[in-house]
Amino acid sequence: MLTLMTFRGDLNRPTRNISGGGGGVKLAAGGGIGTLVLVGLFLLMGGNPADLDQILGSNQQQSGPAEVDSGDTSTFDHCQTGADANTFDDCRLWFTAASLDQVWSSQLPQQAQLKYTEPGLTLFKGATQTACGAASSATGPFYCPGDRTAYFDTSFFDQLKQLGGKDAPFAQEYIVAHEFGHHIQNIEGTLGLSDYNNPGADSAAVKVELQADCYAGIWAHYADKEQDAFLETVSEAQVYDAVTTARAVGDDNIQQRTSGKVRPDMFTHGSSEQRQQAFLAGYTSGKMSSCDFFNRGVYN
Repeated sequence: MLTLMTFRGDLNRPTRNISGGGGGVKLAAGGGIGTLVLVGLFLLMGGNPADLDQILGSNQQQSGPAEVDSGDTSTFDHCQTGADANTFDDCRLWFTAASLDQVWSSQLPQQAQLKYTEPGLTLFKGATQTACGAASSATGPFYCPGDRTAYFDTSFFDQLKQLGGKDAPFAQEYIVAHEFGHHIQNIEGTLGLSDYNNPGADSAAVKVELQADCYAGIWAHYADKEQDAFLETVSEAQVYDAVTTARAVGDDNIQQRTSGKVRPDMFTHGSSEQRQQAFLAGYTSGKMSSCDFFNRGVYN
């Protein structure tokens, strides 16, 4: 099967801090997303925030394959070159994270006068423990502000195809960039503005998610332009893959597929059209000001 290249084939393994950064907004588990700010597939796929304690609750006994901890660098020992990242999902995860570090370490100080700190990165299978509680493969990719770490179960990409998303490399990278977008929000303070207990088309929860989509677009804008950029030139076809995936995880698409009806009053992530437009706003402009869904007016 032909591999669609995104990373430069001659790129050597980048270094990054893969342990969690600590600090951040650590909120107690047990009361739904209002008290547990953990953004992941469960909500991405239209799950009820009130049910999160059943999946993520610290009192739940989790079983399944052992987790792969973010501090275990041997997990990615086989990920040595850009060619590896173009072949293996886990290597693509590592190299995408490093590319995101490269972009945001320059853009966040320039555009928001804030210092970028690398988030932790954990690849897990079956179940894992986080500062936000326990998580399983049902949770999918998520960012935990309590330990400033992005968590990924690569089986998510198979689930994504069932929703009409793309399993292409750049589509996968969009998902990673979205979760790192939540890390940027954690640094700047907008992540805490979310309130998933009060959903709706114009809710704070939707604005937080659209901003993360927009930040993913900003990464895509610069990922092939930074000095010593990791990515080959991003093609229109790759942008289409990312946009298709953004549309697949729109609230309306998920609700229609799962229940046969669309309820804007229950939106937590935005419609397919909103998510597409948010990503493209960041991608075409490269400006955080294009992602200012809270009208804070603090960006250059």
